Amino acid sequence: MEDRIIAYGGQALLEGVLMRGQKAMALAMRAPDGQIVVHTEKLAGIYQSPITKIPFLRGSILLWDALGLGMRALTLSANVQTGEEDKLEGPLLYATLGLSLTFGVGLFFLVPYGVGKFGQWLGLDVWSAAGLEGVFRLFLIIAYMWGIGQMADIRRVFQYHGAEHKTINAYEAGAELTPENVAKFPLEHPRCGTSFLLTLAVLSILFFSFLHPLPVTFQILGRVLLIPLLAGVALEYTRWMANHLDSSFVRWLIQPNLALQKLTTREPDLTMLEVSIRSFHEMMALEKAEPVVEEK
Repeated sequence: MEDRIIAYGGQALLEGVLMRGQKAMALAMRAPDGQIVVHTEKLAGIYQSPITKIPFLRGSILLWDALGLGMRALTLSANVQTGEEDKLEGPLLYATLGLSLTFGVGLFFLVPYGVGKFGQWLGLDVWSAAGLEGVFRLFLIIAYMWGIGQMADIRRVFQYHGAEHKTINAYEAGAELTPENVAKFPLEHPRCGTSFLLTLAVLSILFFSFLHPLPVTFQILGRVLLIPLLAGVALEYTRWMANHLDSSFVRWLIQPNLALQKLTTREPDLTMLEVSIRSFHEMMALEKAEPVVEEK
């Protein structure tokens, strides 16, 4: 059923799921009264622009825009749960996104760099310090995912994440999208953002190691400037794997990515699957055409 694979990006929220196609996105949310509330909108022109055809460059730009969509979806979902009408958009949206990215870069890239430098201070050579930095970064990502997964609210987000994956897996298998049918499908999906994060971490271990012999200023700037490039490479790599699962080698290669998703997905209940299916149907209705293969 390769021809049924859709172009989408999915994001799980506290009480909802965002499905993104090539032309539109749909956000379905479970309101406090139990009803499913849906918000839909057309996507910005960047998703249909020629830039989406340029490998590596498209990854970084579309990732930034997808993060912006995610932030707005989180705001909409929170508003439904609380009944408030505050909007996060325009400059405020991107300022919030910028602060979030700054925090992420500091925690997952610069803190491990500091650990590597501490290793050098203890007597490690340059390359051993580089290895220490990379291993600590990978450990930090896994520990962070495991840690937040212990929070009750985040566990529900991870359940909606599982619902999103099951819905797409069911669709790609050609199954009828009912909660009972969708529940039978796997939690893991090859185009998941968790797979992207693992790939990015492994790439950073390789590329950042070559920065260690440079002066400290260049080491820090290099790590920051390389992030968009490595993000583009990571997205292309996860896309390539998802599109070549007919190869036994690729199926073996993707196993660590799928295994890591066990930290960010949980088995959803049928009510969560209803929300995910509704989001998917609303998105597909706006697409108005059979979509083509694209990255998650």
